Amino acid sequence: MQESIRVLVVDDEAGLRRFLAKELTARGFSVDSAGSGEEGLKKIAEAVYDVVLLDMKMPGMDGISALREIRRESPAPEVLILTGQGSVETAVEAMRAGAFHYLTKPFHLEELEVQIQKAREQSALVRRASAFERLMSSGADAQLVGTAPALERVRELIRKVAPSDTSVVIEGESGTGKELIARAIHNGSKRAQAPFVVVNCGALQESLLESEIFGHEKGSFTGAVRTREGLAEAAHTGTLFLDEIGEMSLAIQAKFLRFLESGDVRRVGSNRTQHVSVRVVAATNRTLADEVKAGRFREDLYYRLRVFAIEAPPLRERRSDVPLLVSHFLEKIRGVGQGPFKVDPAAMEAIQRYPWPGNVRELRNAIERVMLLAEAGRITIACLPPEVARTTSHGLLAPDELNLEKVERHLILRALKETGGRKTEAAERLGISLRTLYNKLQIYRADDIPATAQE
Repeated sequence: MQESIRVLVVDDEAGLRRFLAKELTARGFSVDSAGSGEEGLKKIAEAVYDVVLLDMKMPGMDGISALREIRRESPAPEVLILTGQGSVETAVEAMRAGAFHYLTKPFHLEELEVQIQKAREQSALVRRASAFERLMSSGADAQLVGTAPALERVRELIRKVAPSDTSVVIEGESGTGKELIARAIHNGSKRAQAPFVVVNCGALQESLLESEIFGHEKGSFTGAVRTREGLAEAAHTGTLFLDEIGEMSLAIQAKFLRFLESGDVRRVGSNRTQHVSVRVVAATNRTLADEVKAGRFREDLYYRLRVFAIEAPPLRERRSDVPLLVSHFLEKIRGVGQGPFKVDPAAMEAIQRYPWPGNVRELRNAIERVMLLAEAGRITIACLPPEVARTTSHGLLAPDELNLEKVERHLILRALKETGGRKTEAAERLGISLRTLYNKLQIYRADDIPATAQE
């Protein structure tokens, strides 16, 4: 069902405000009202409206002054000026200040309805263009590092869905950056200036998750020492991101479905409901269609949420992005005043060939580790975790070779072979001292070490 057009009536005549609220609500609009320009600006700062009906003559701030302030808002609603003092000069002044249209009291409701519809269409176009510009310029997907085709497909889907209020489900393995995708959707939407609120559905027990989402009243359960606002309320006018929604129990799923359909929040222990406006984005590392078949996820909630789906690609499907991600993490993690890091070619080869089952999150943690081990800002293959270091141009070493000594011996042999047995150069490539290399050669006493290396 299409969302109602949100209209704010700003007029000092209480009778006209009540009349417009009643008639426009009957025509399917969502209507709020304010009795002055100052009150109207306060409401616009707190909520998102599509169209404002603004009286020209009011005590205090007049219509033109209020209009100029409204046009400074981001996103700014379209404004229809209402006045009983119709004149060409006033109309021109209002249009120059940014009004969408100008109506003289008394006006026909049919004409007003048509102009509201047109203003809403213009508002939607402007917001869509503004969201796309923000998304493309710097902002929304800046943390989605990479240029691989799989990631470009994700970016294109973000561009298509971000300007709308459509619910989105992001599926993909753990560590693939699902929250970054959700943030990009939020940042590219008309709700970008409002909160982006995260609910971790997998981190809390059922009773605590209900309280986390919907809030609770003081004394509603043991430990509820004070009334608490839920995250759904905190996300009002913004985006509510449900991480790992596949972990949500069936009981909470039923309550969340009611919330999605009505927009009404009722705190635990309360009989009072409160209406909120949020966009819902959910993420899961499970396949929700399989969860529905297994009876662990409600089919009606699945279809209500999965209006639009995005698949977050695993890192193994975008290996060309690994060097870019490494550079990004090296720059992001290094401390203030810490010099740049350099990754040896052999180390980068191993990093790029490793399958990274933990995806981007595992890569980031590995980079943070190697930065601690690097000497003089140089990251060598010896700095890498063993499971990464043992990745060769032929893939992973055989299972019987996976102990640390065999990996180390393999790397020394490879370095000596590639340097023609020159120990000094091999030690530099391995990132160890020449003395350490001599000690390793004495320990291993391998027959297949080049003769020149044993001289």
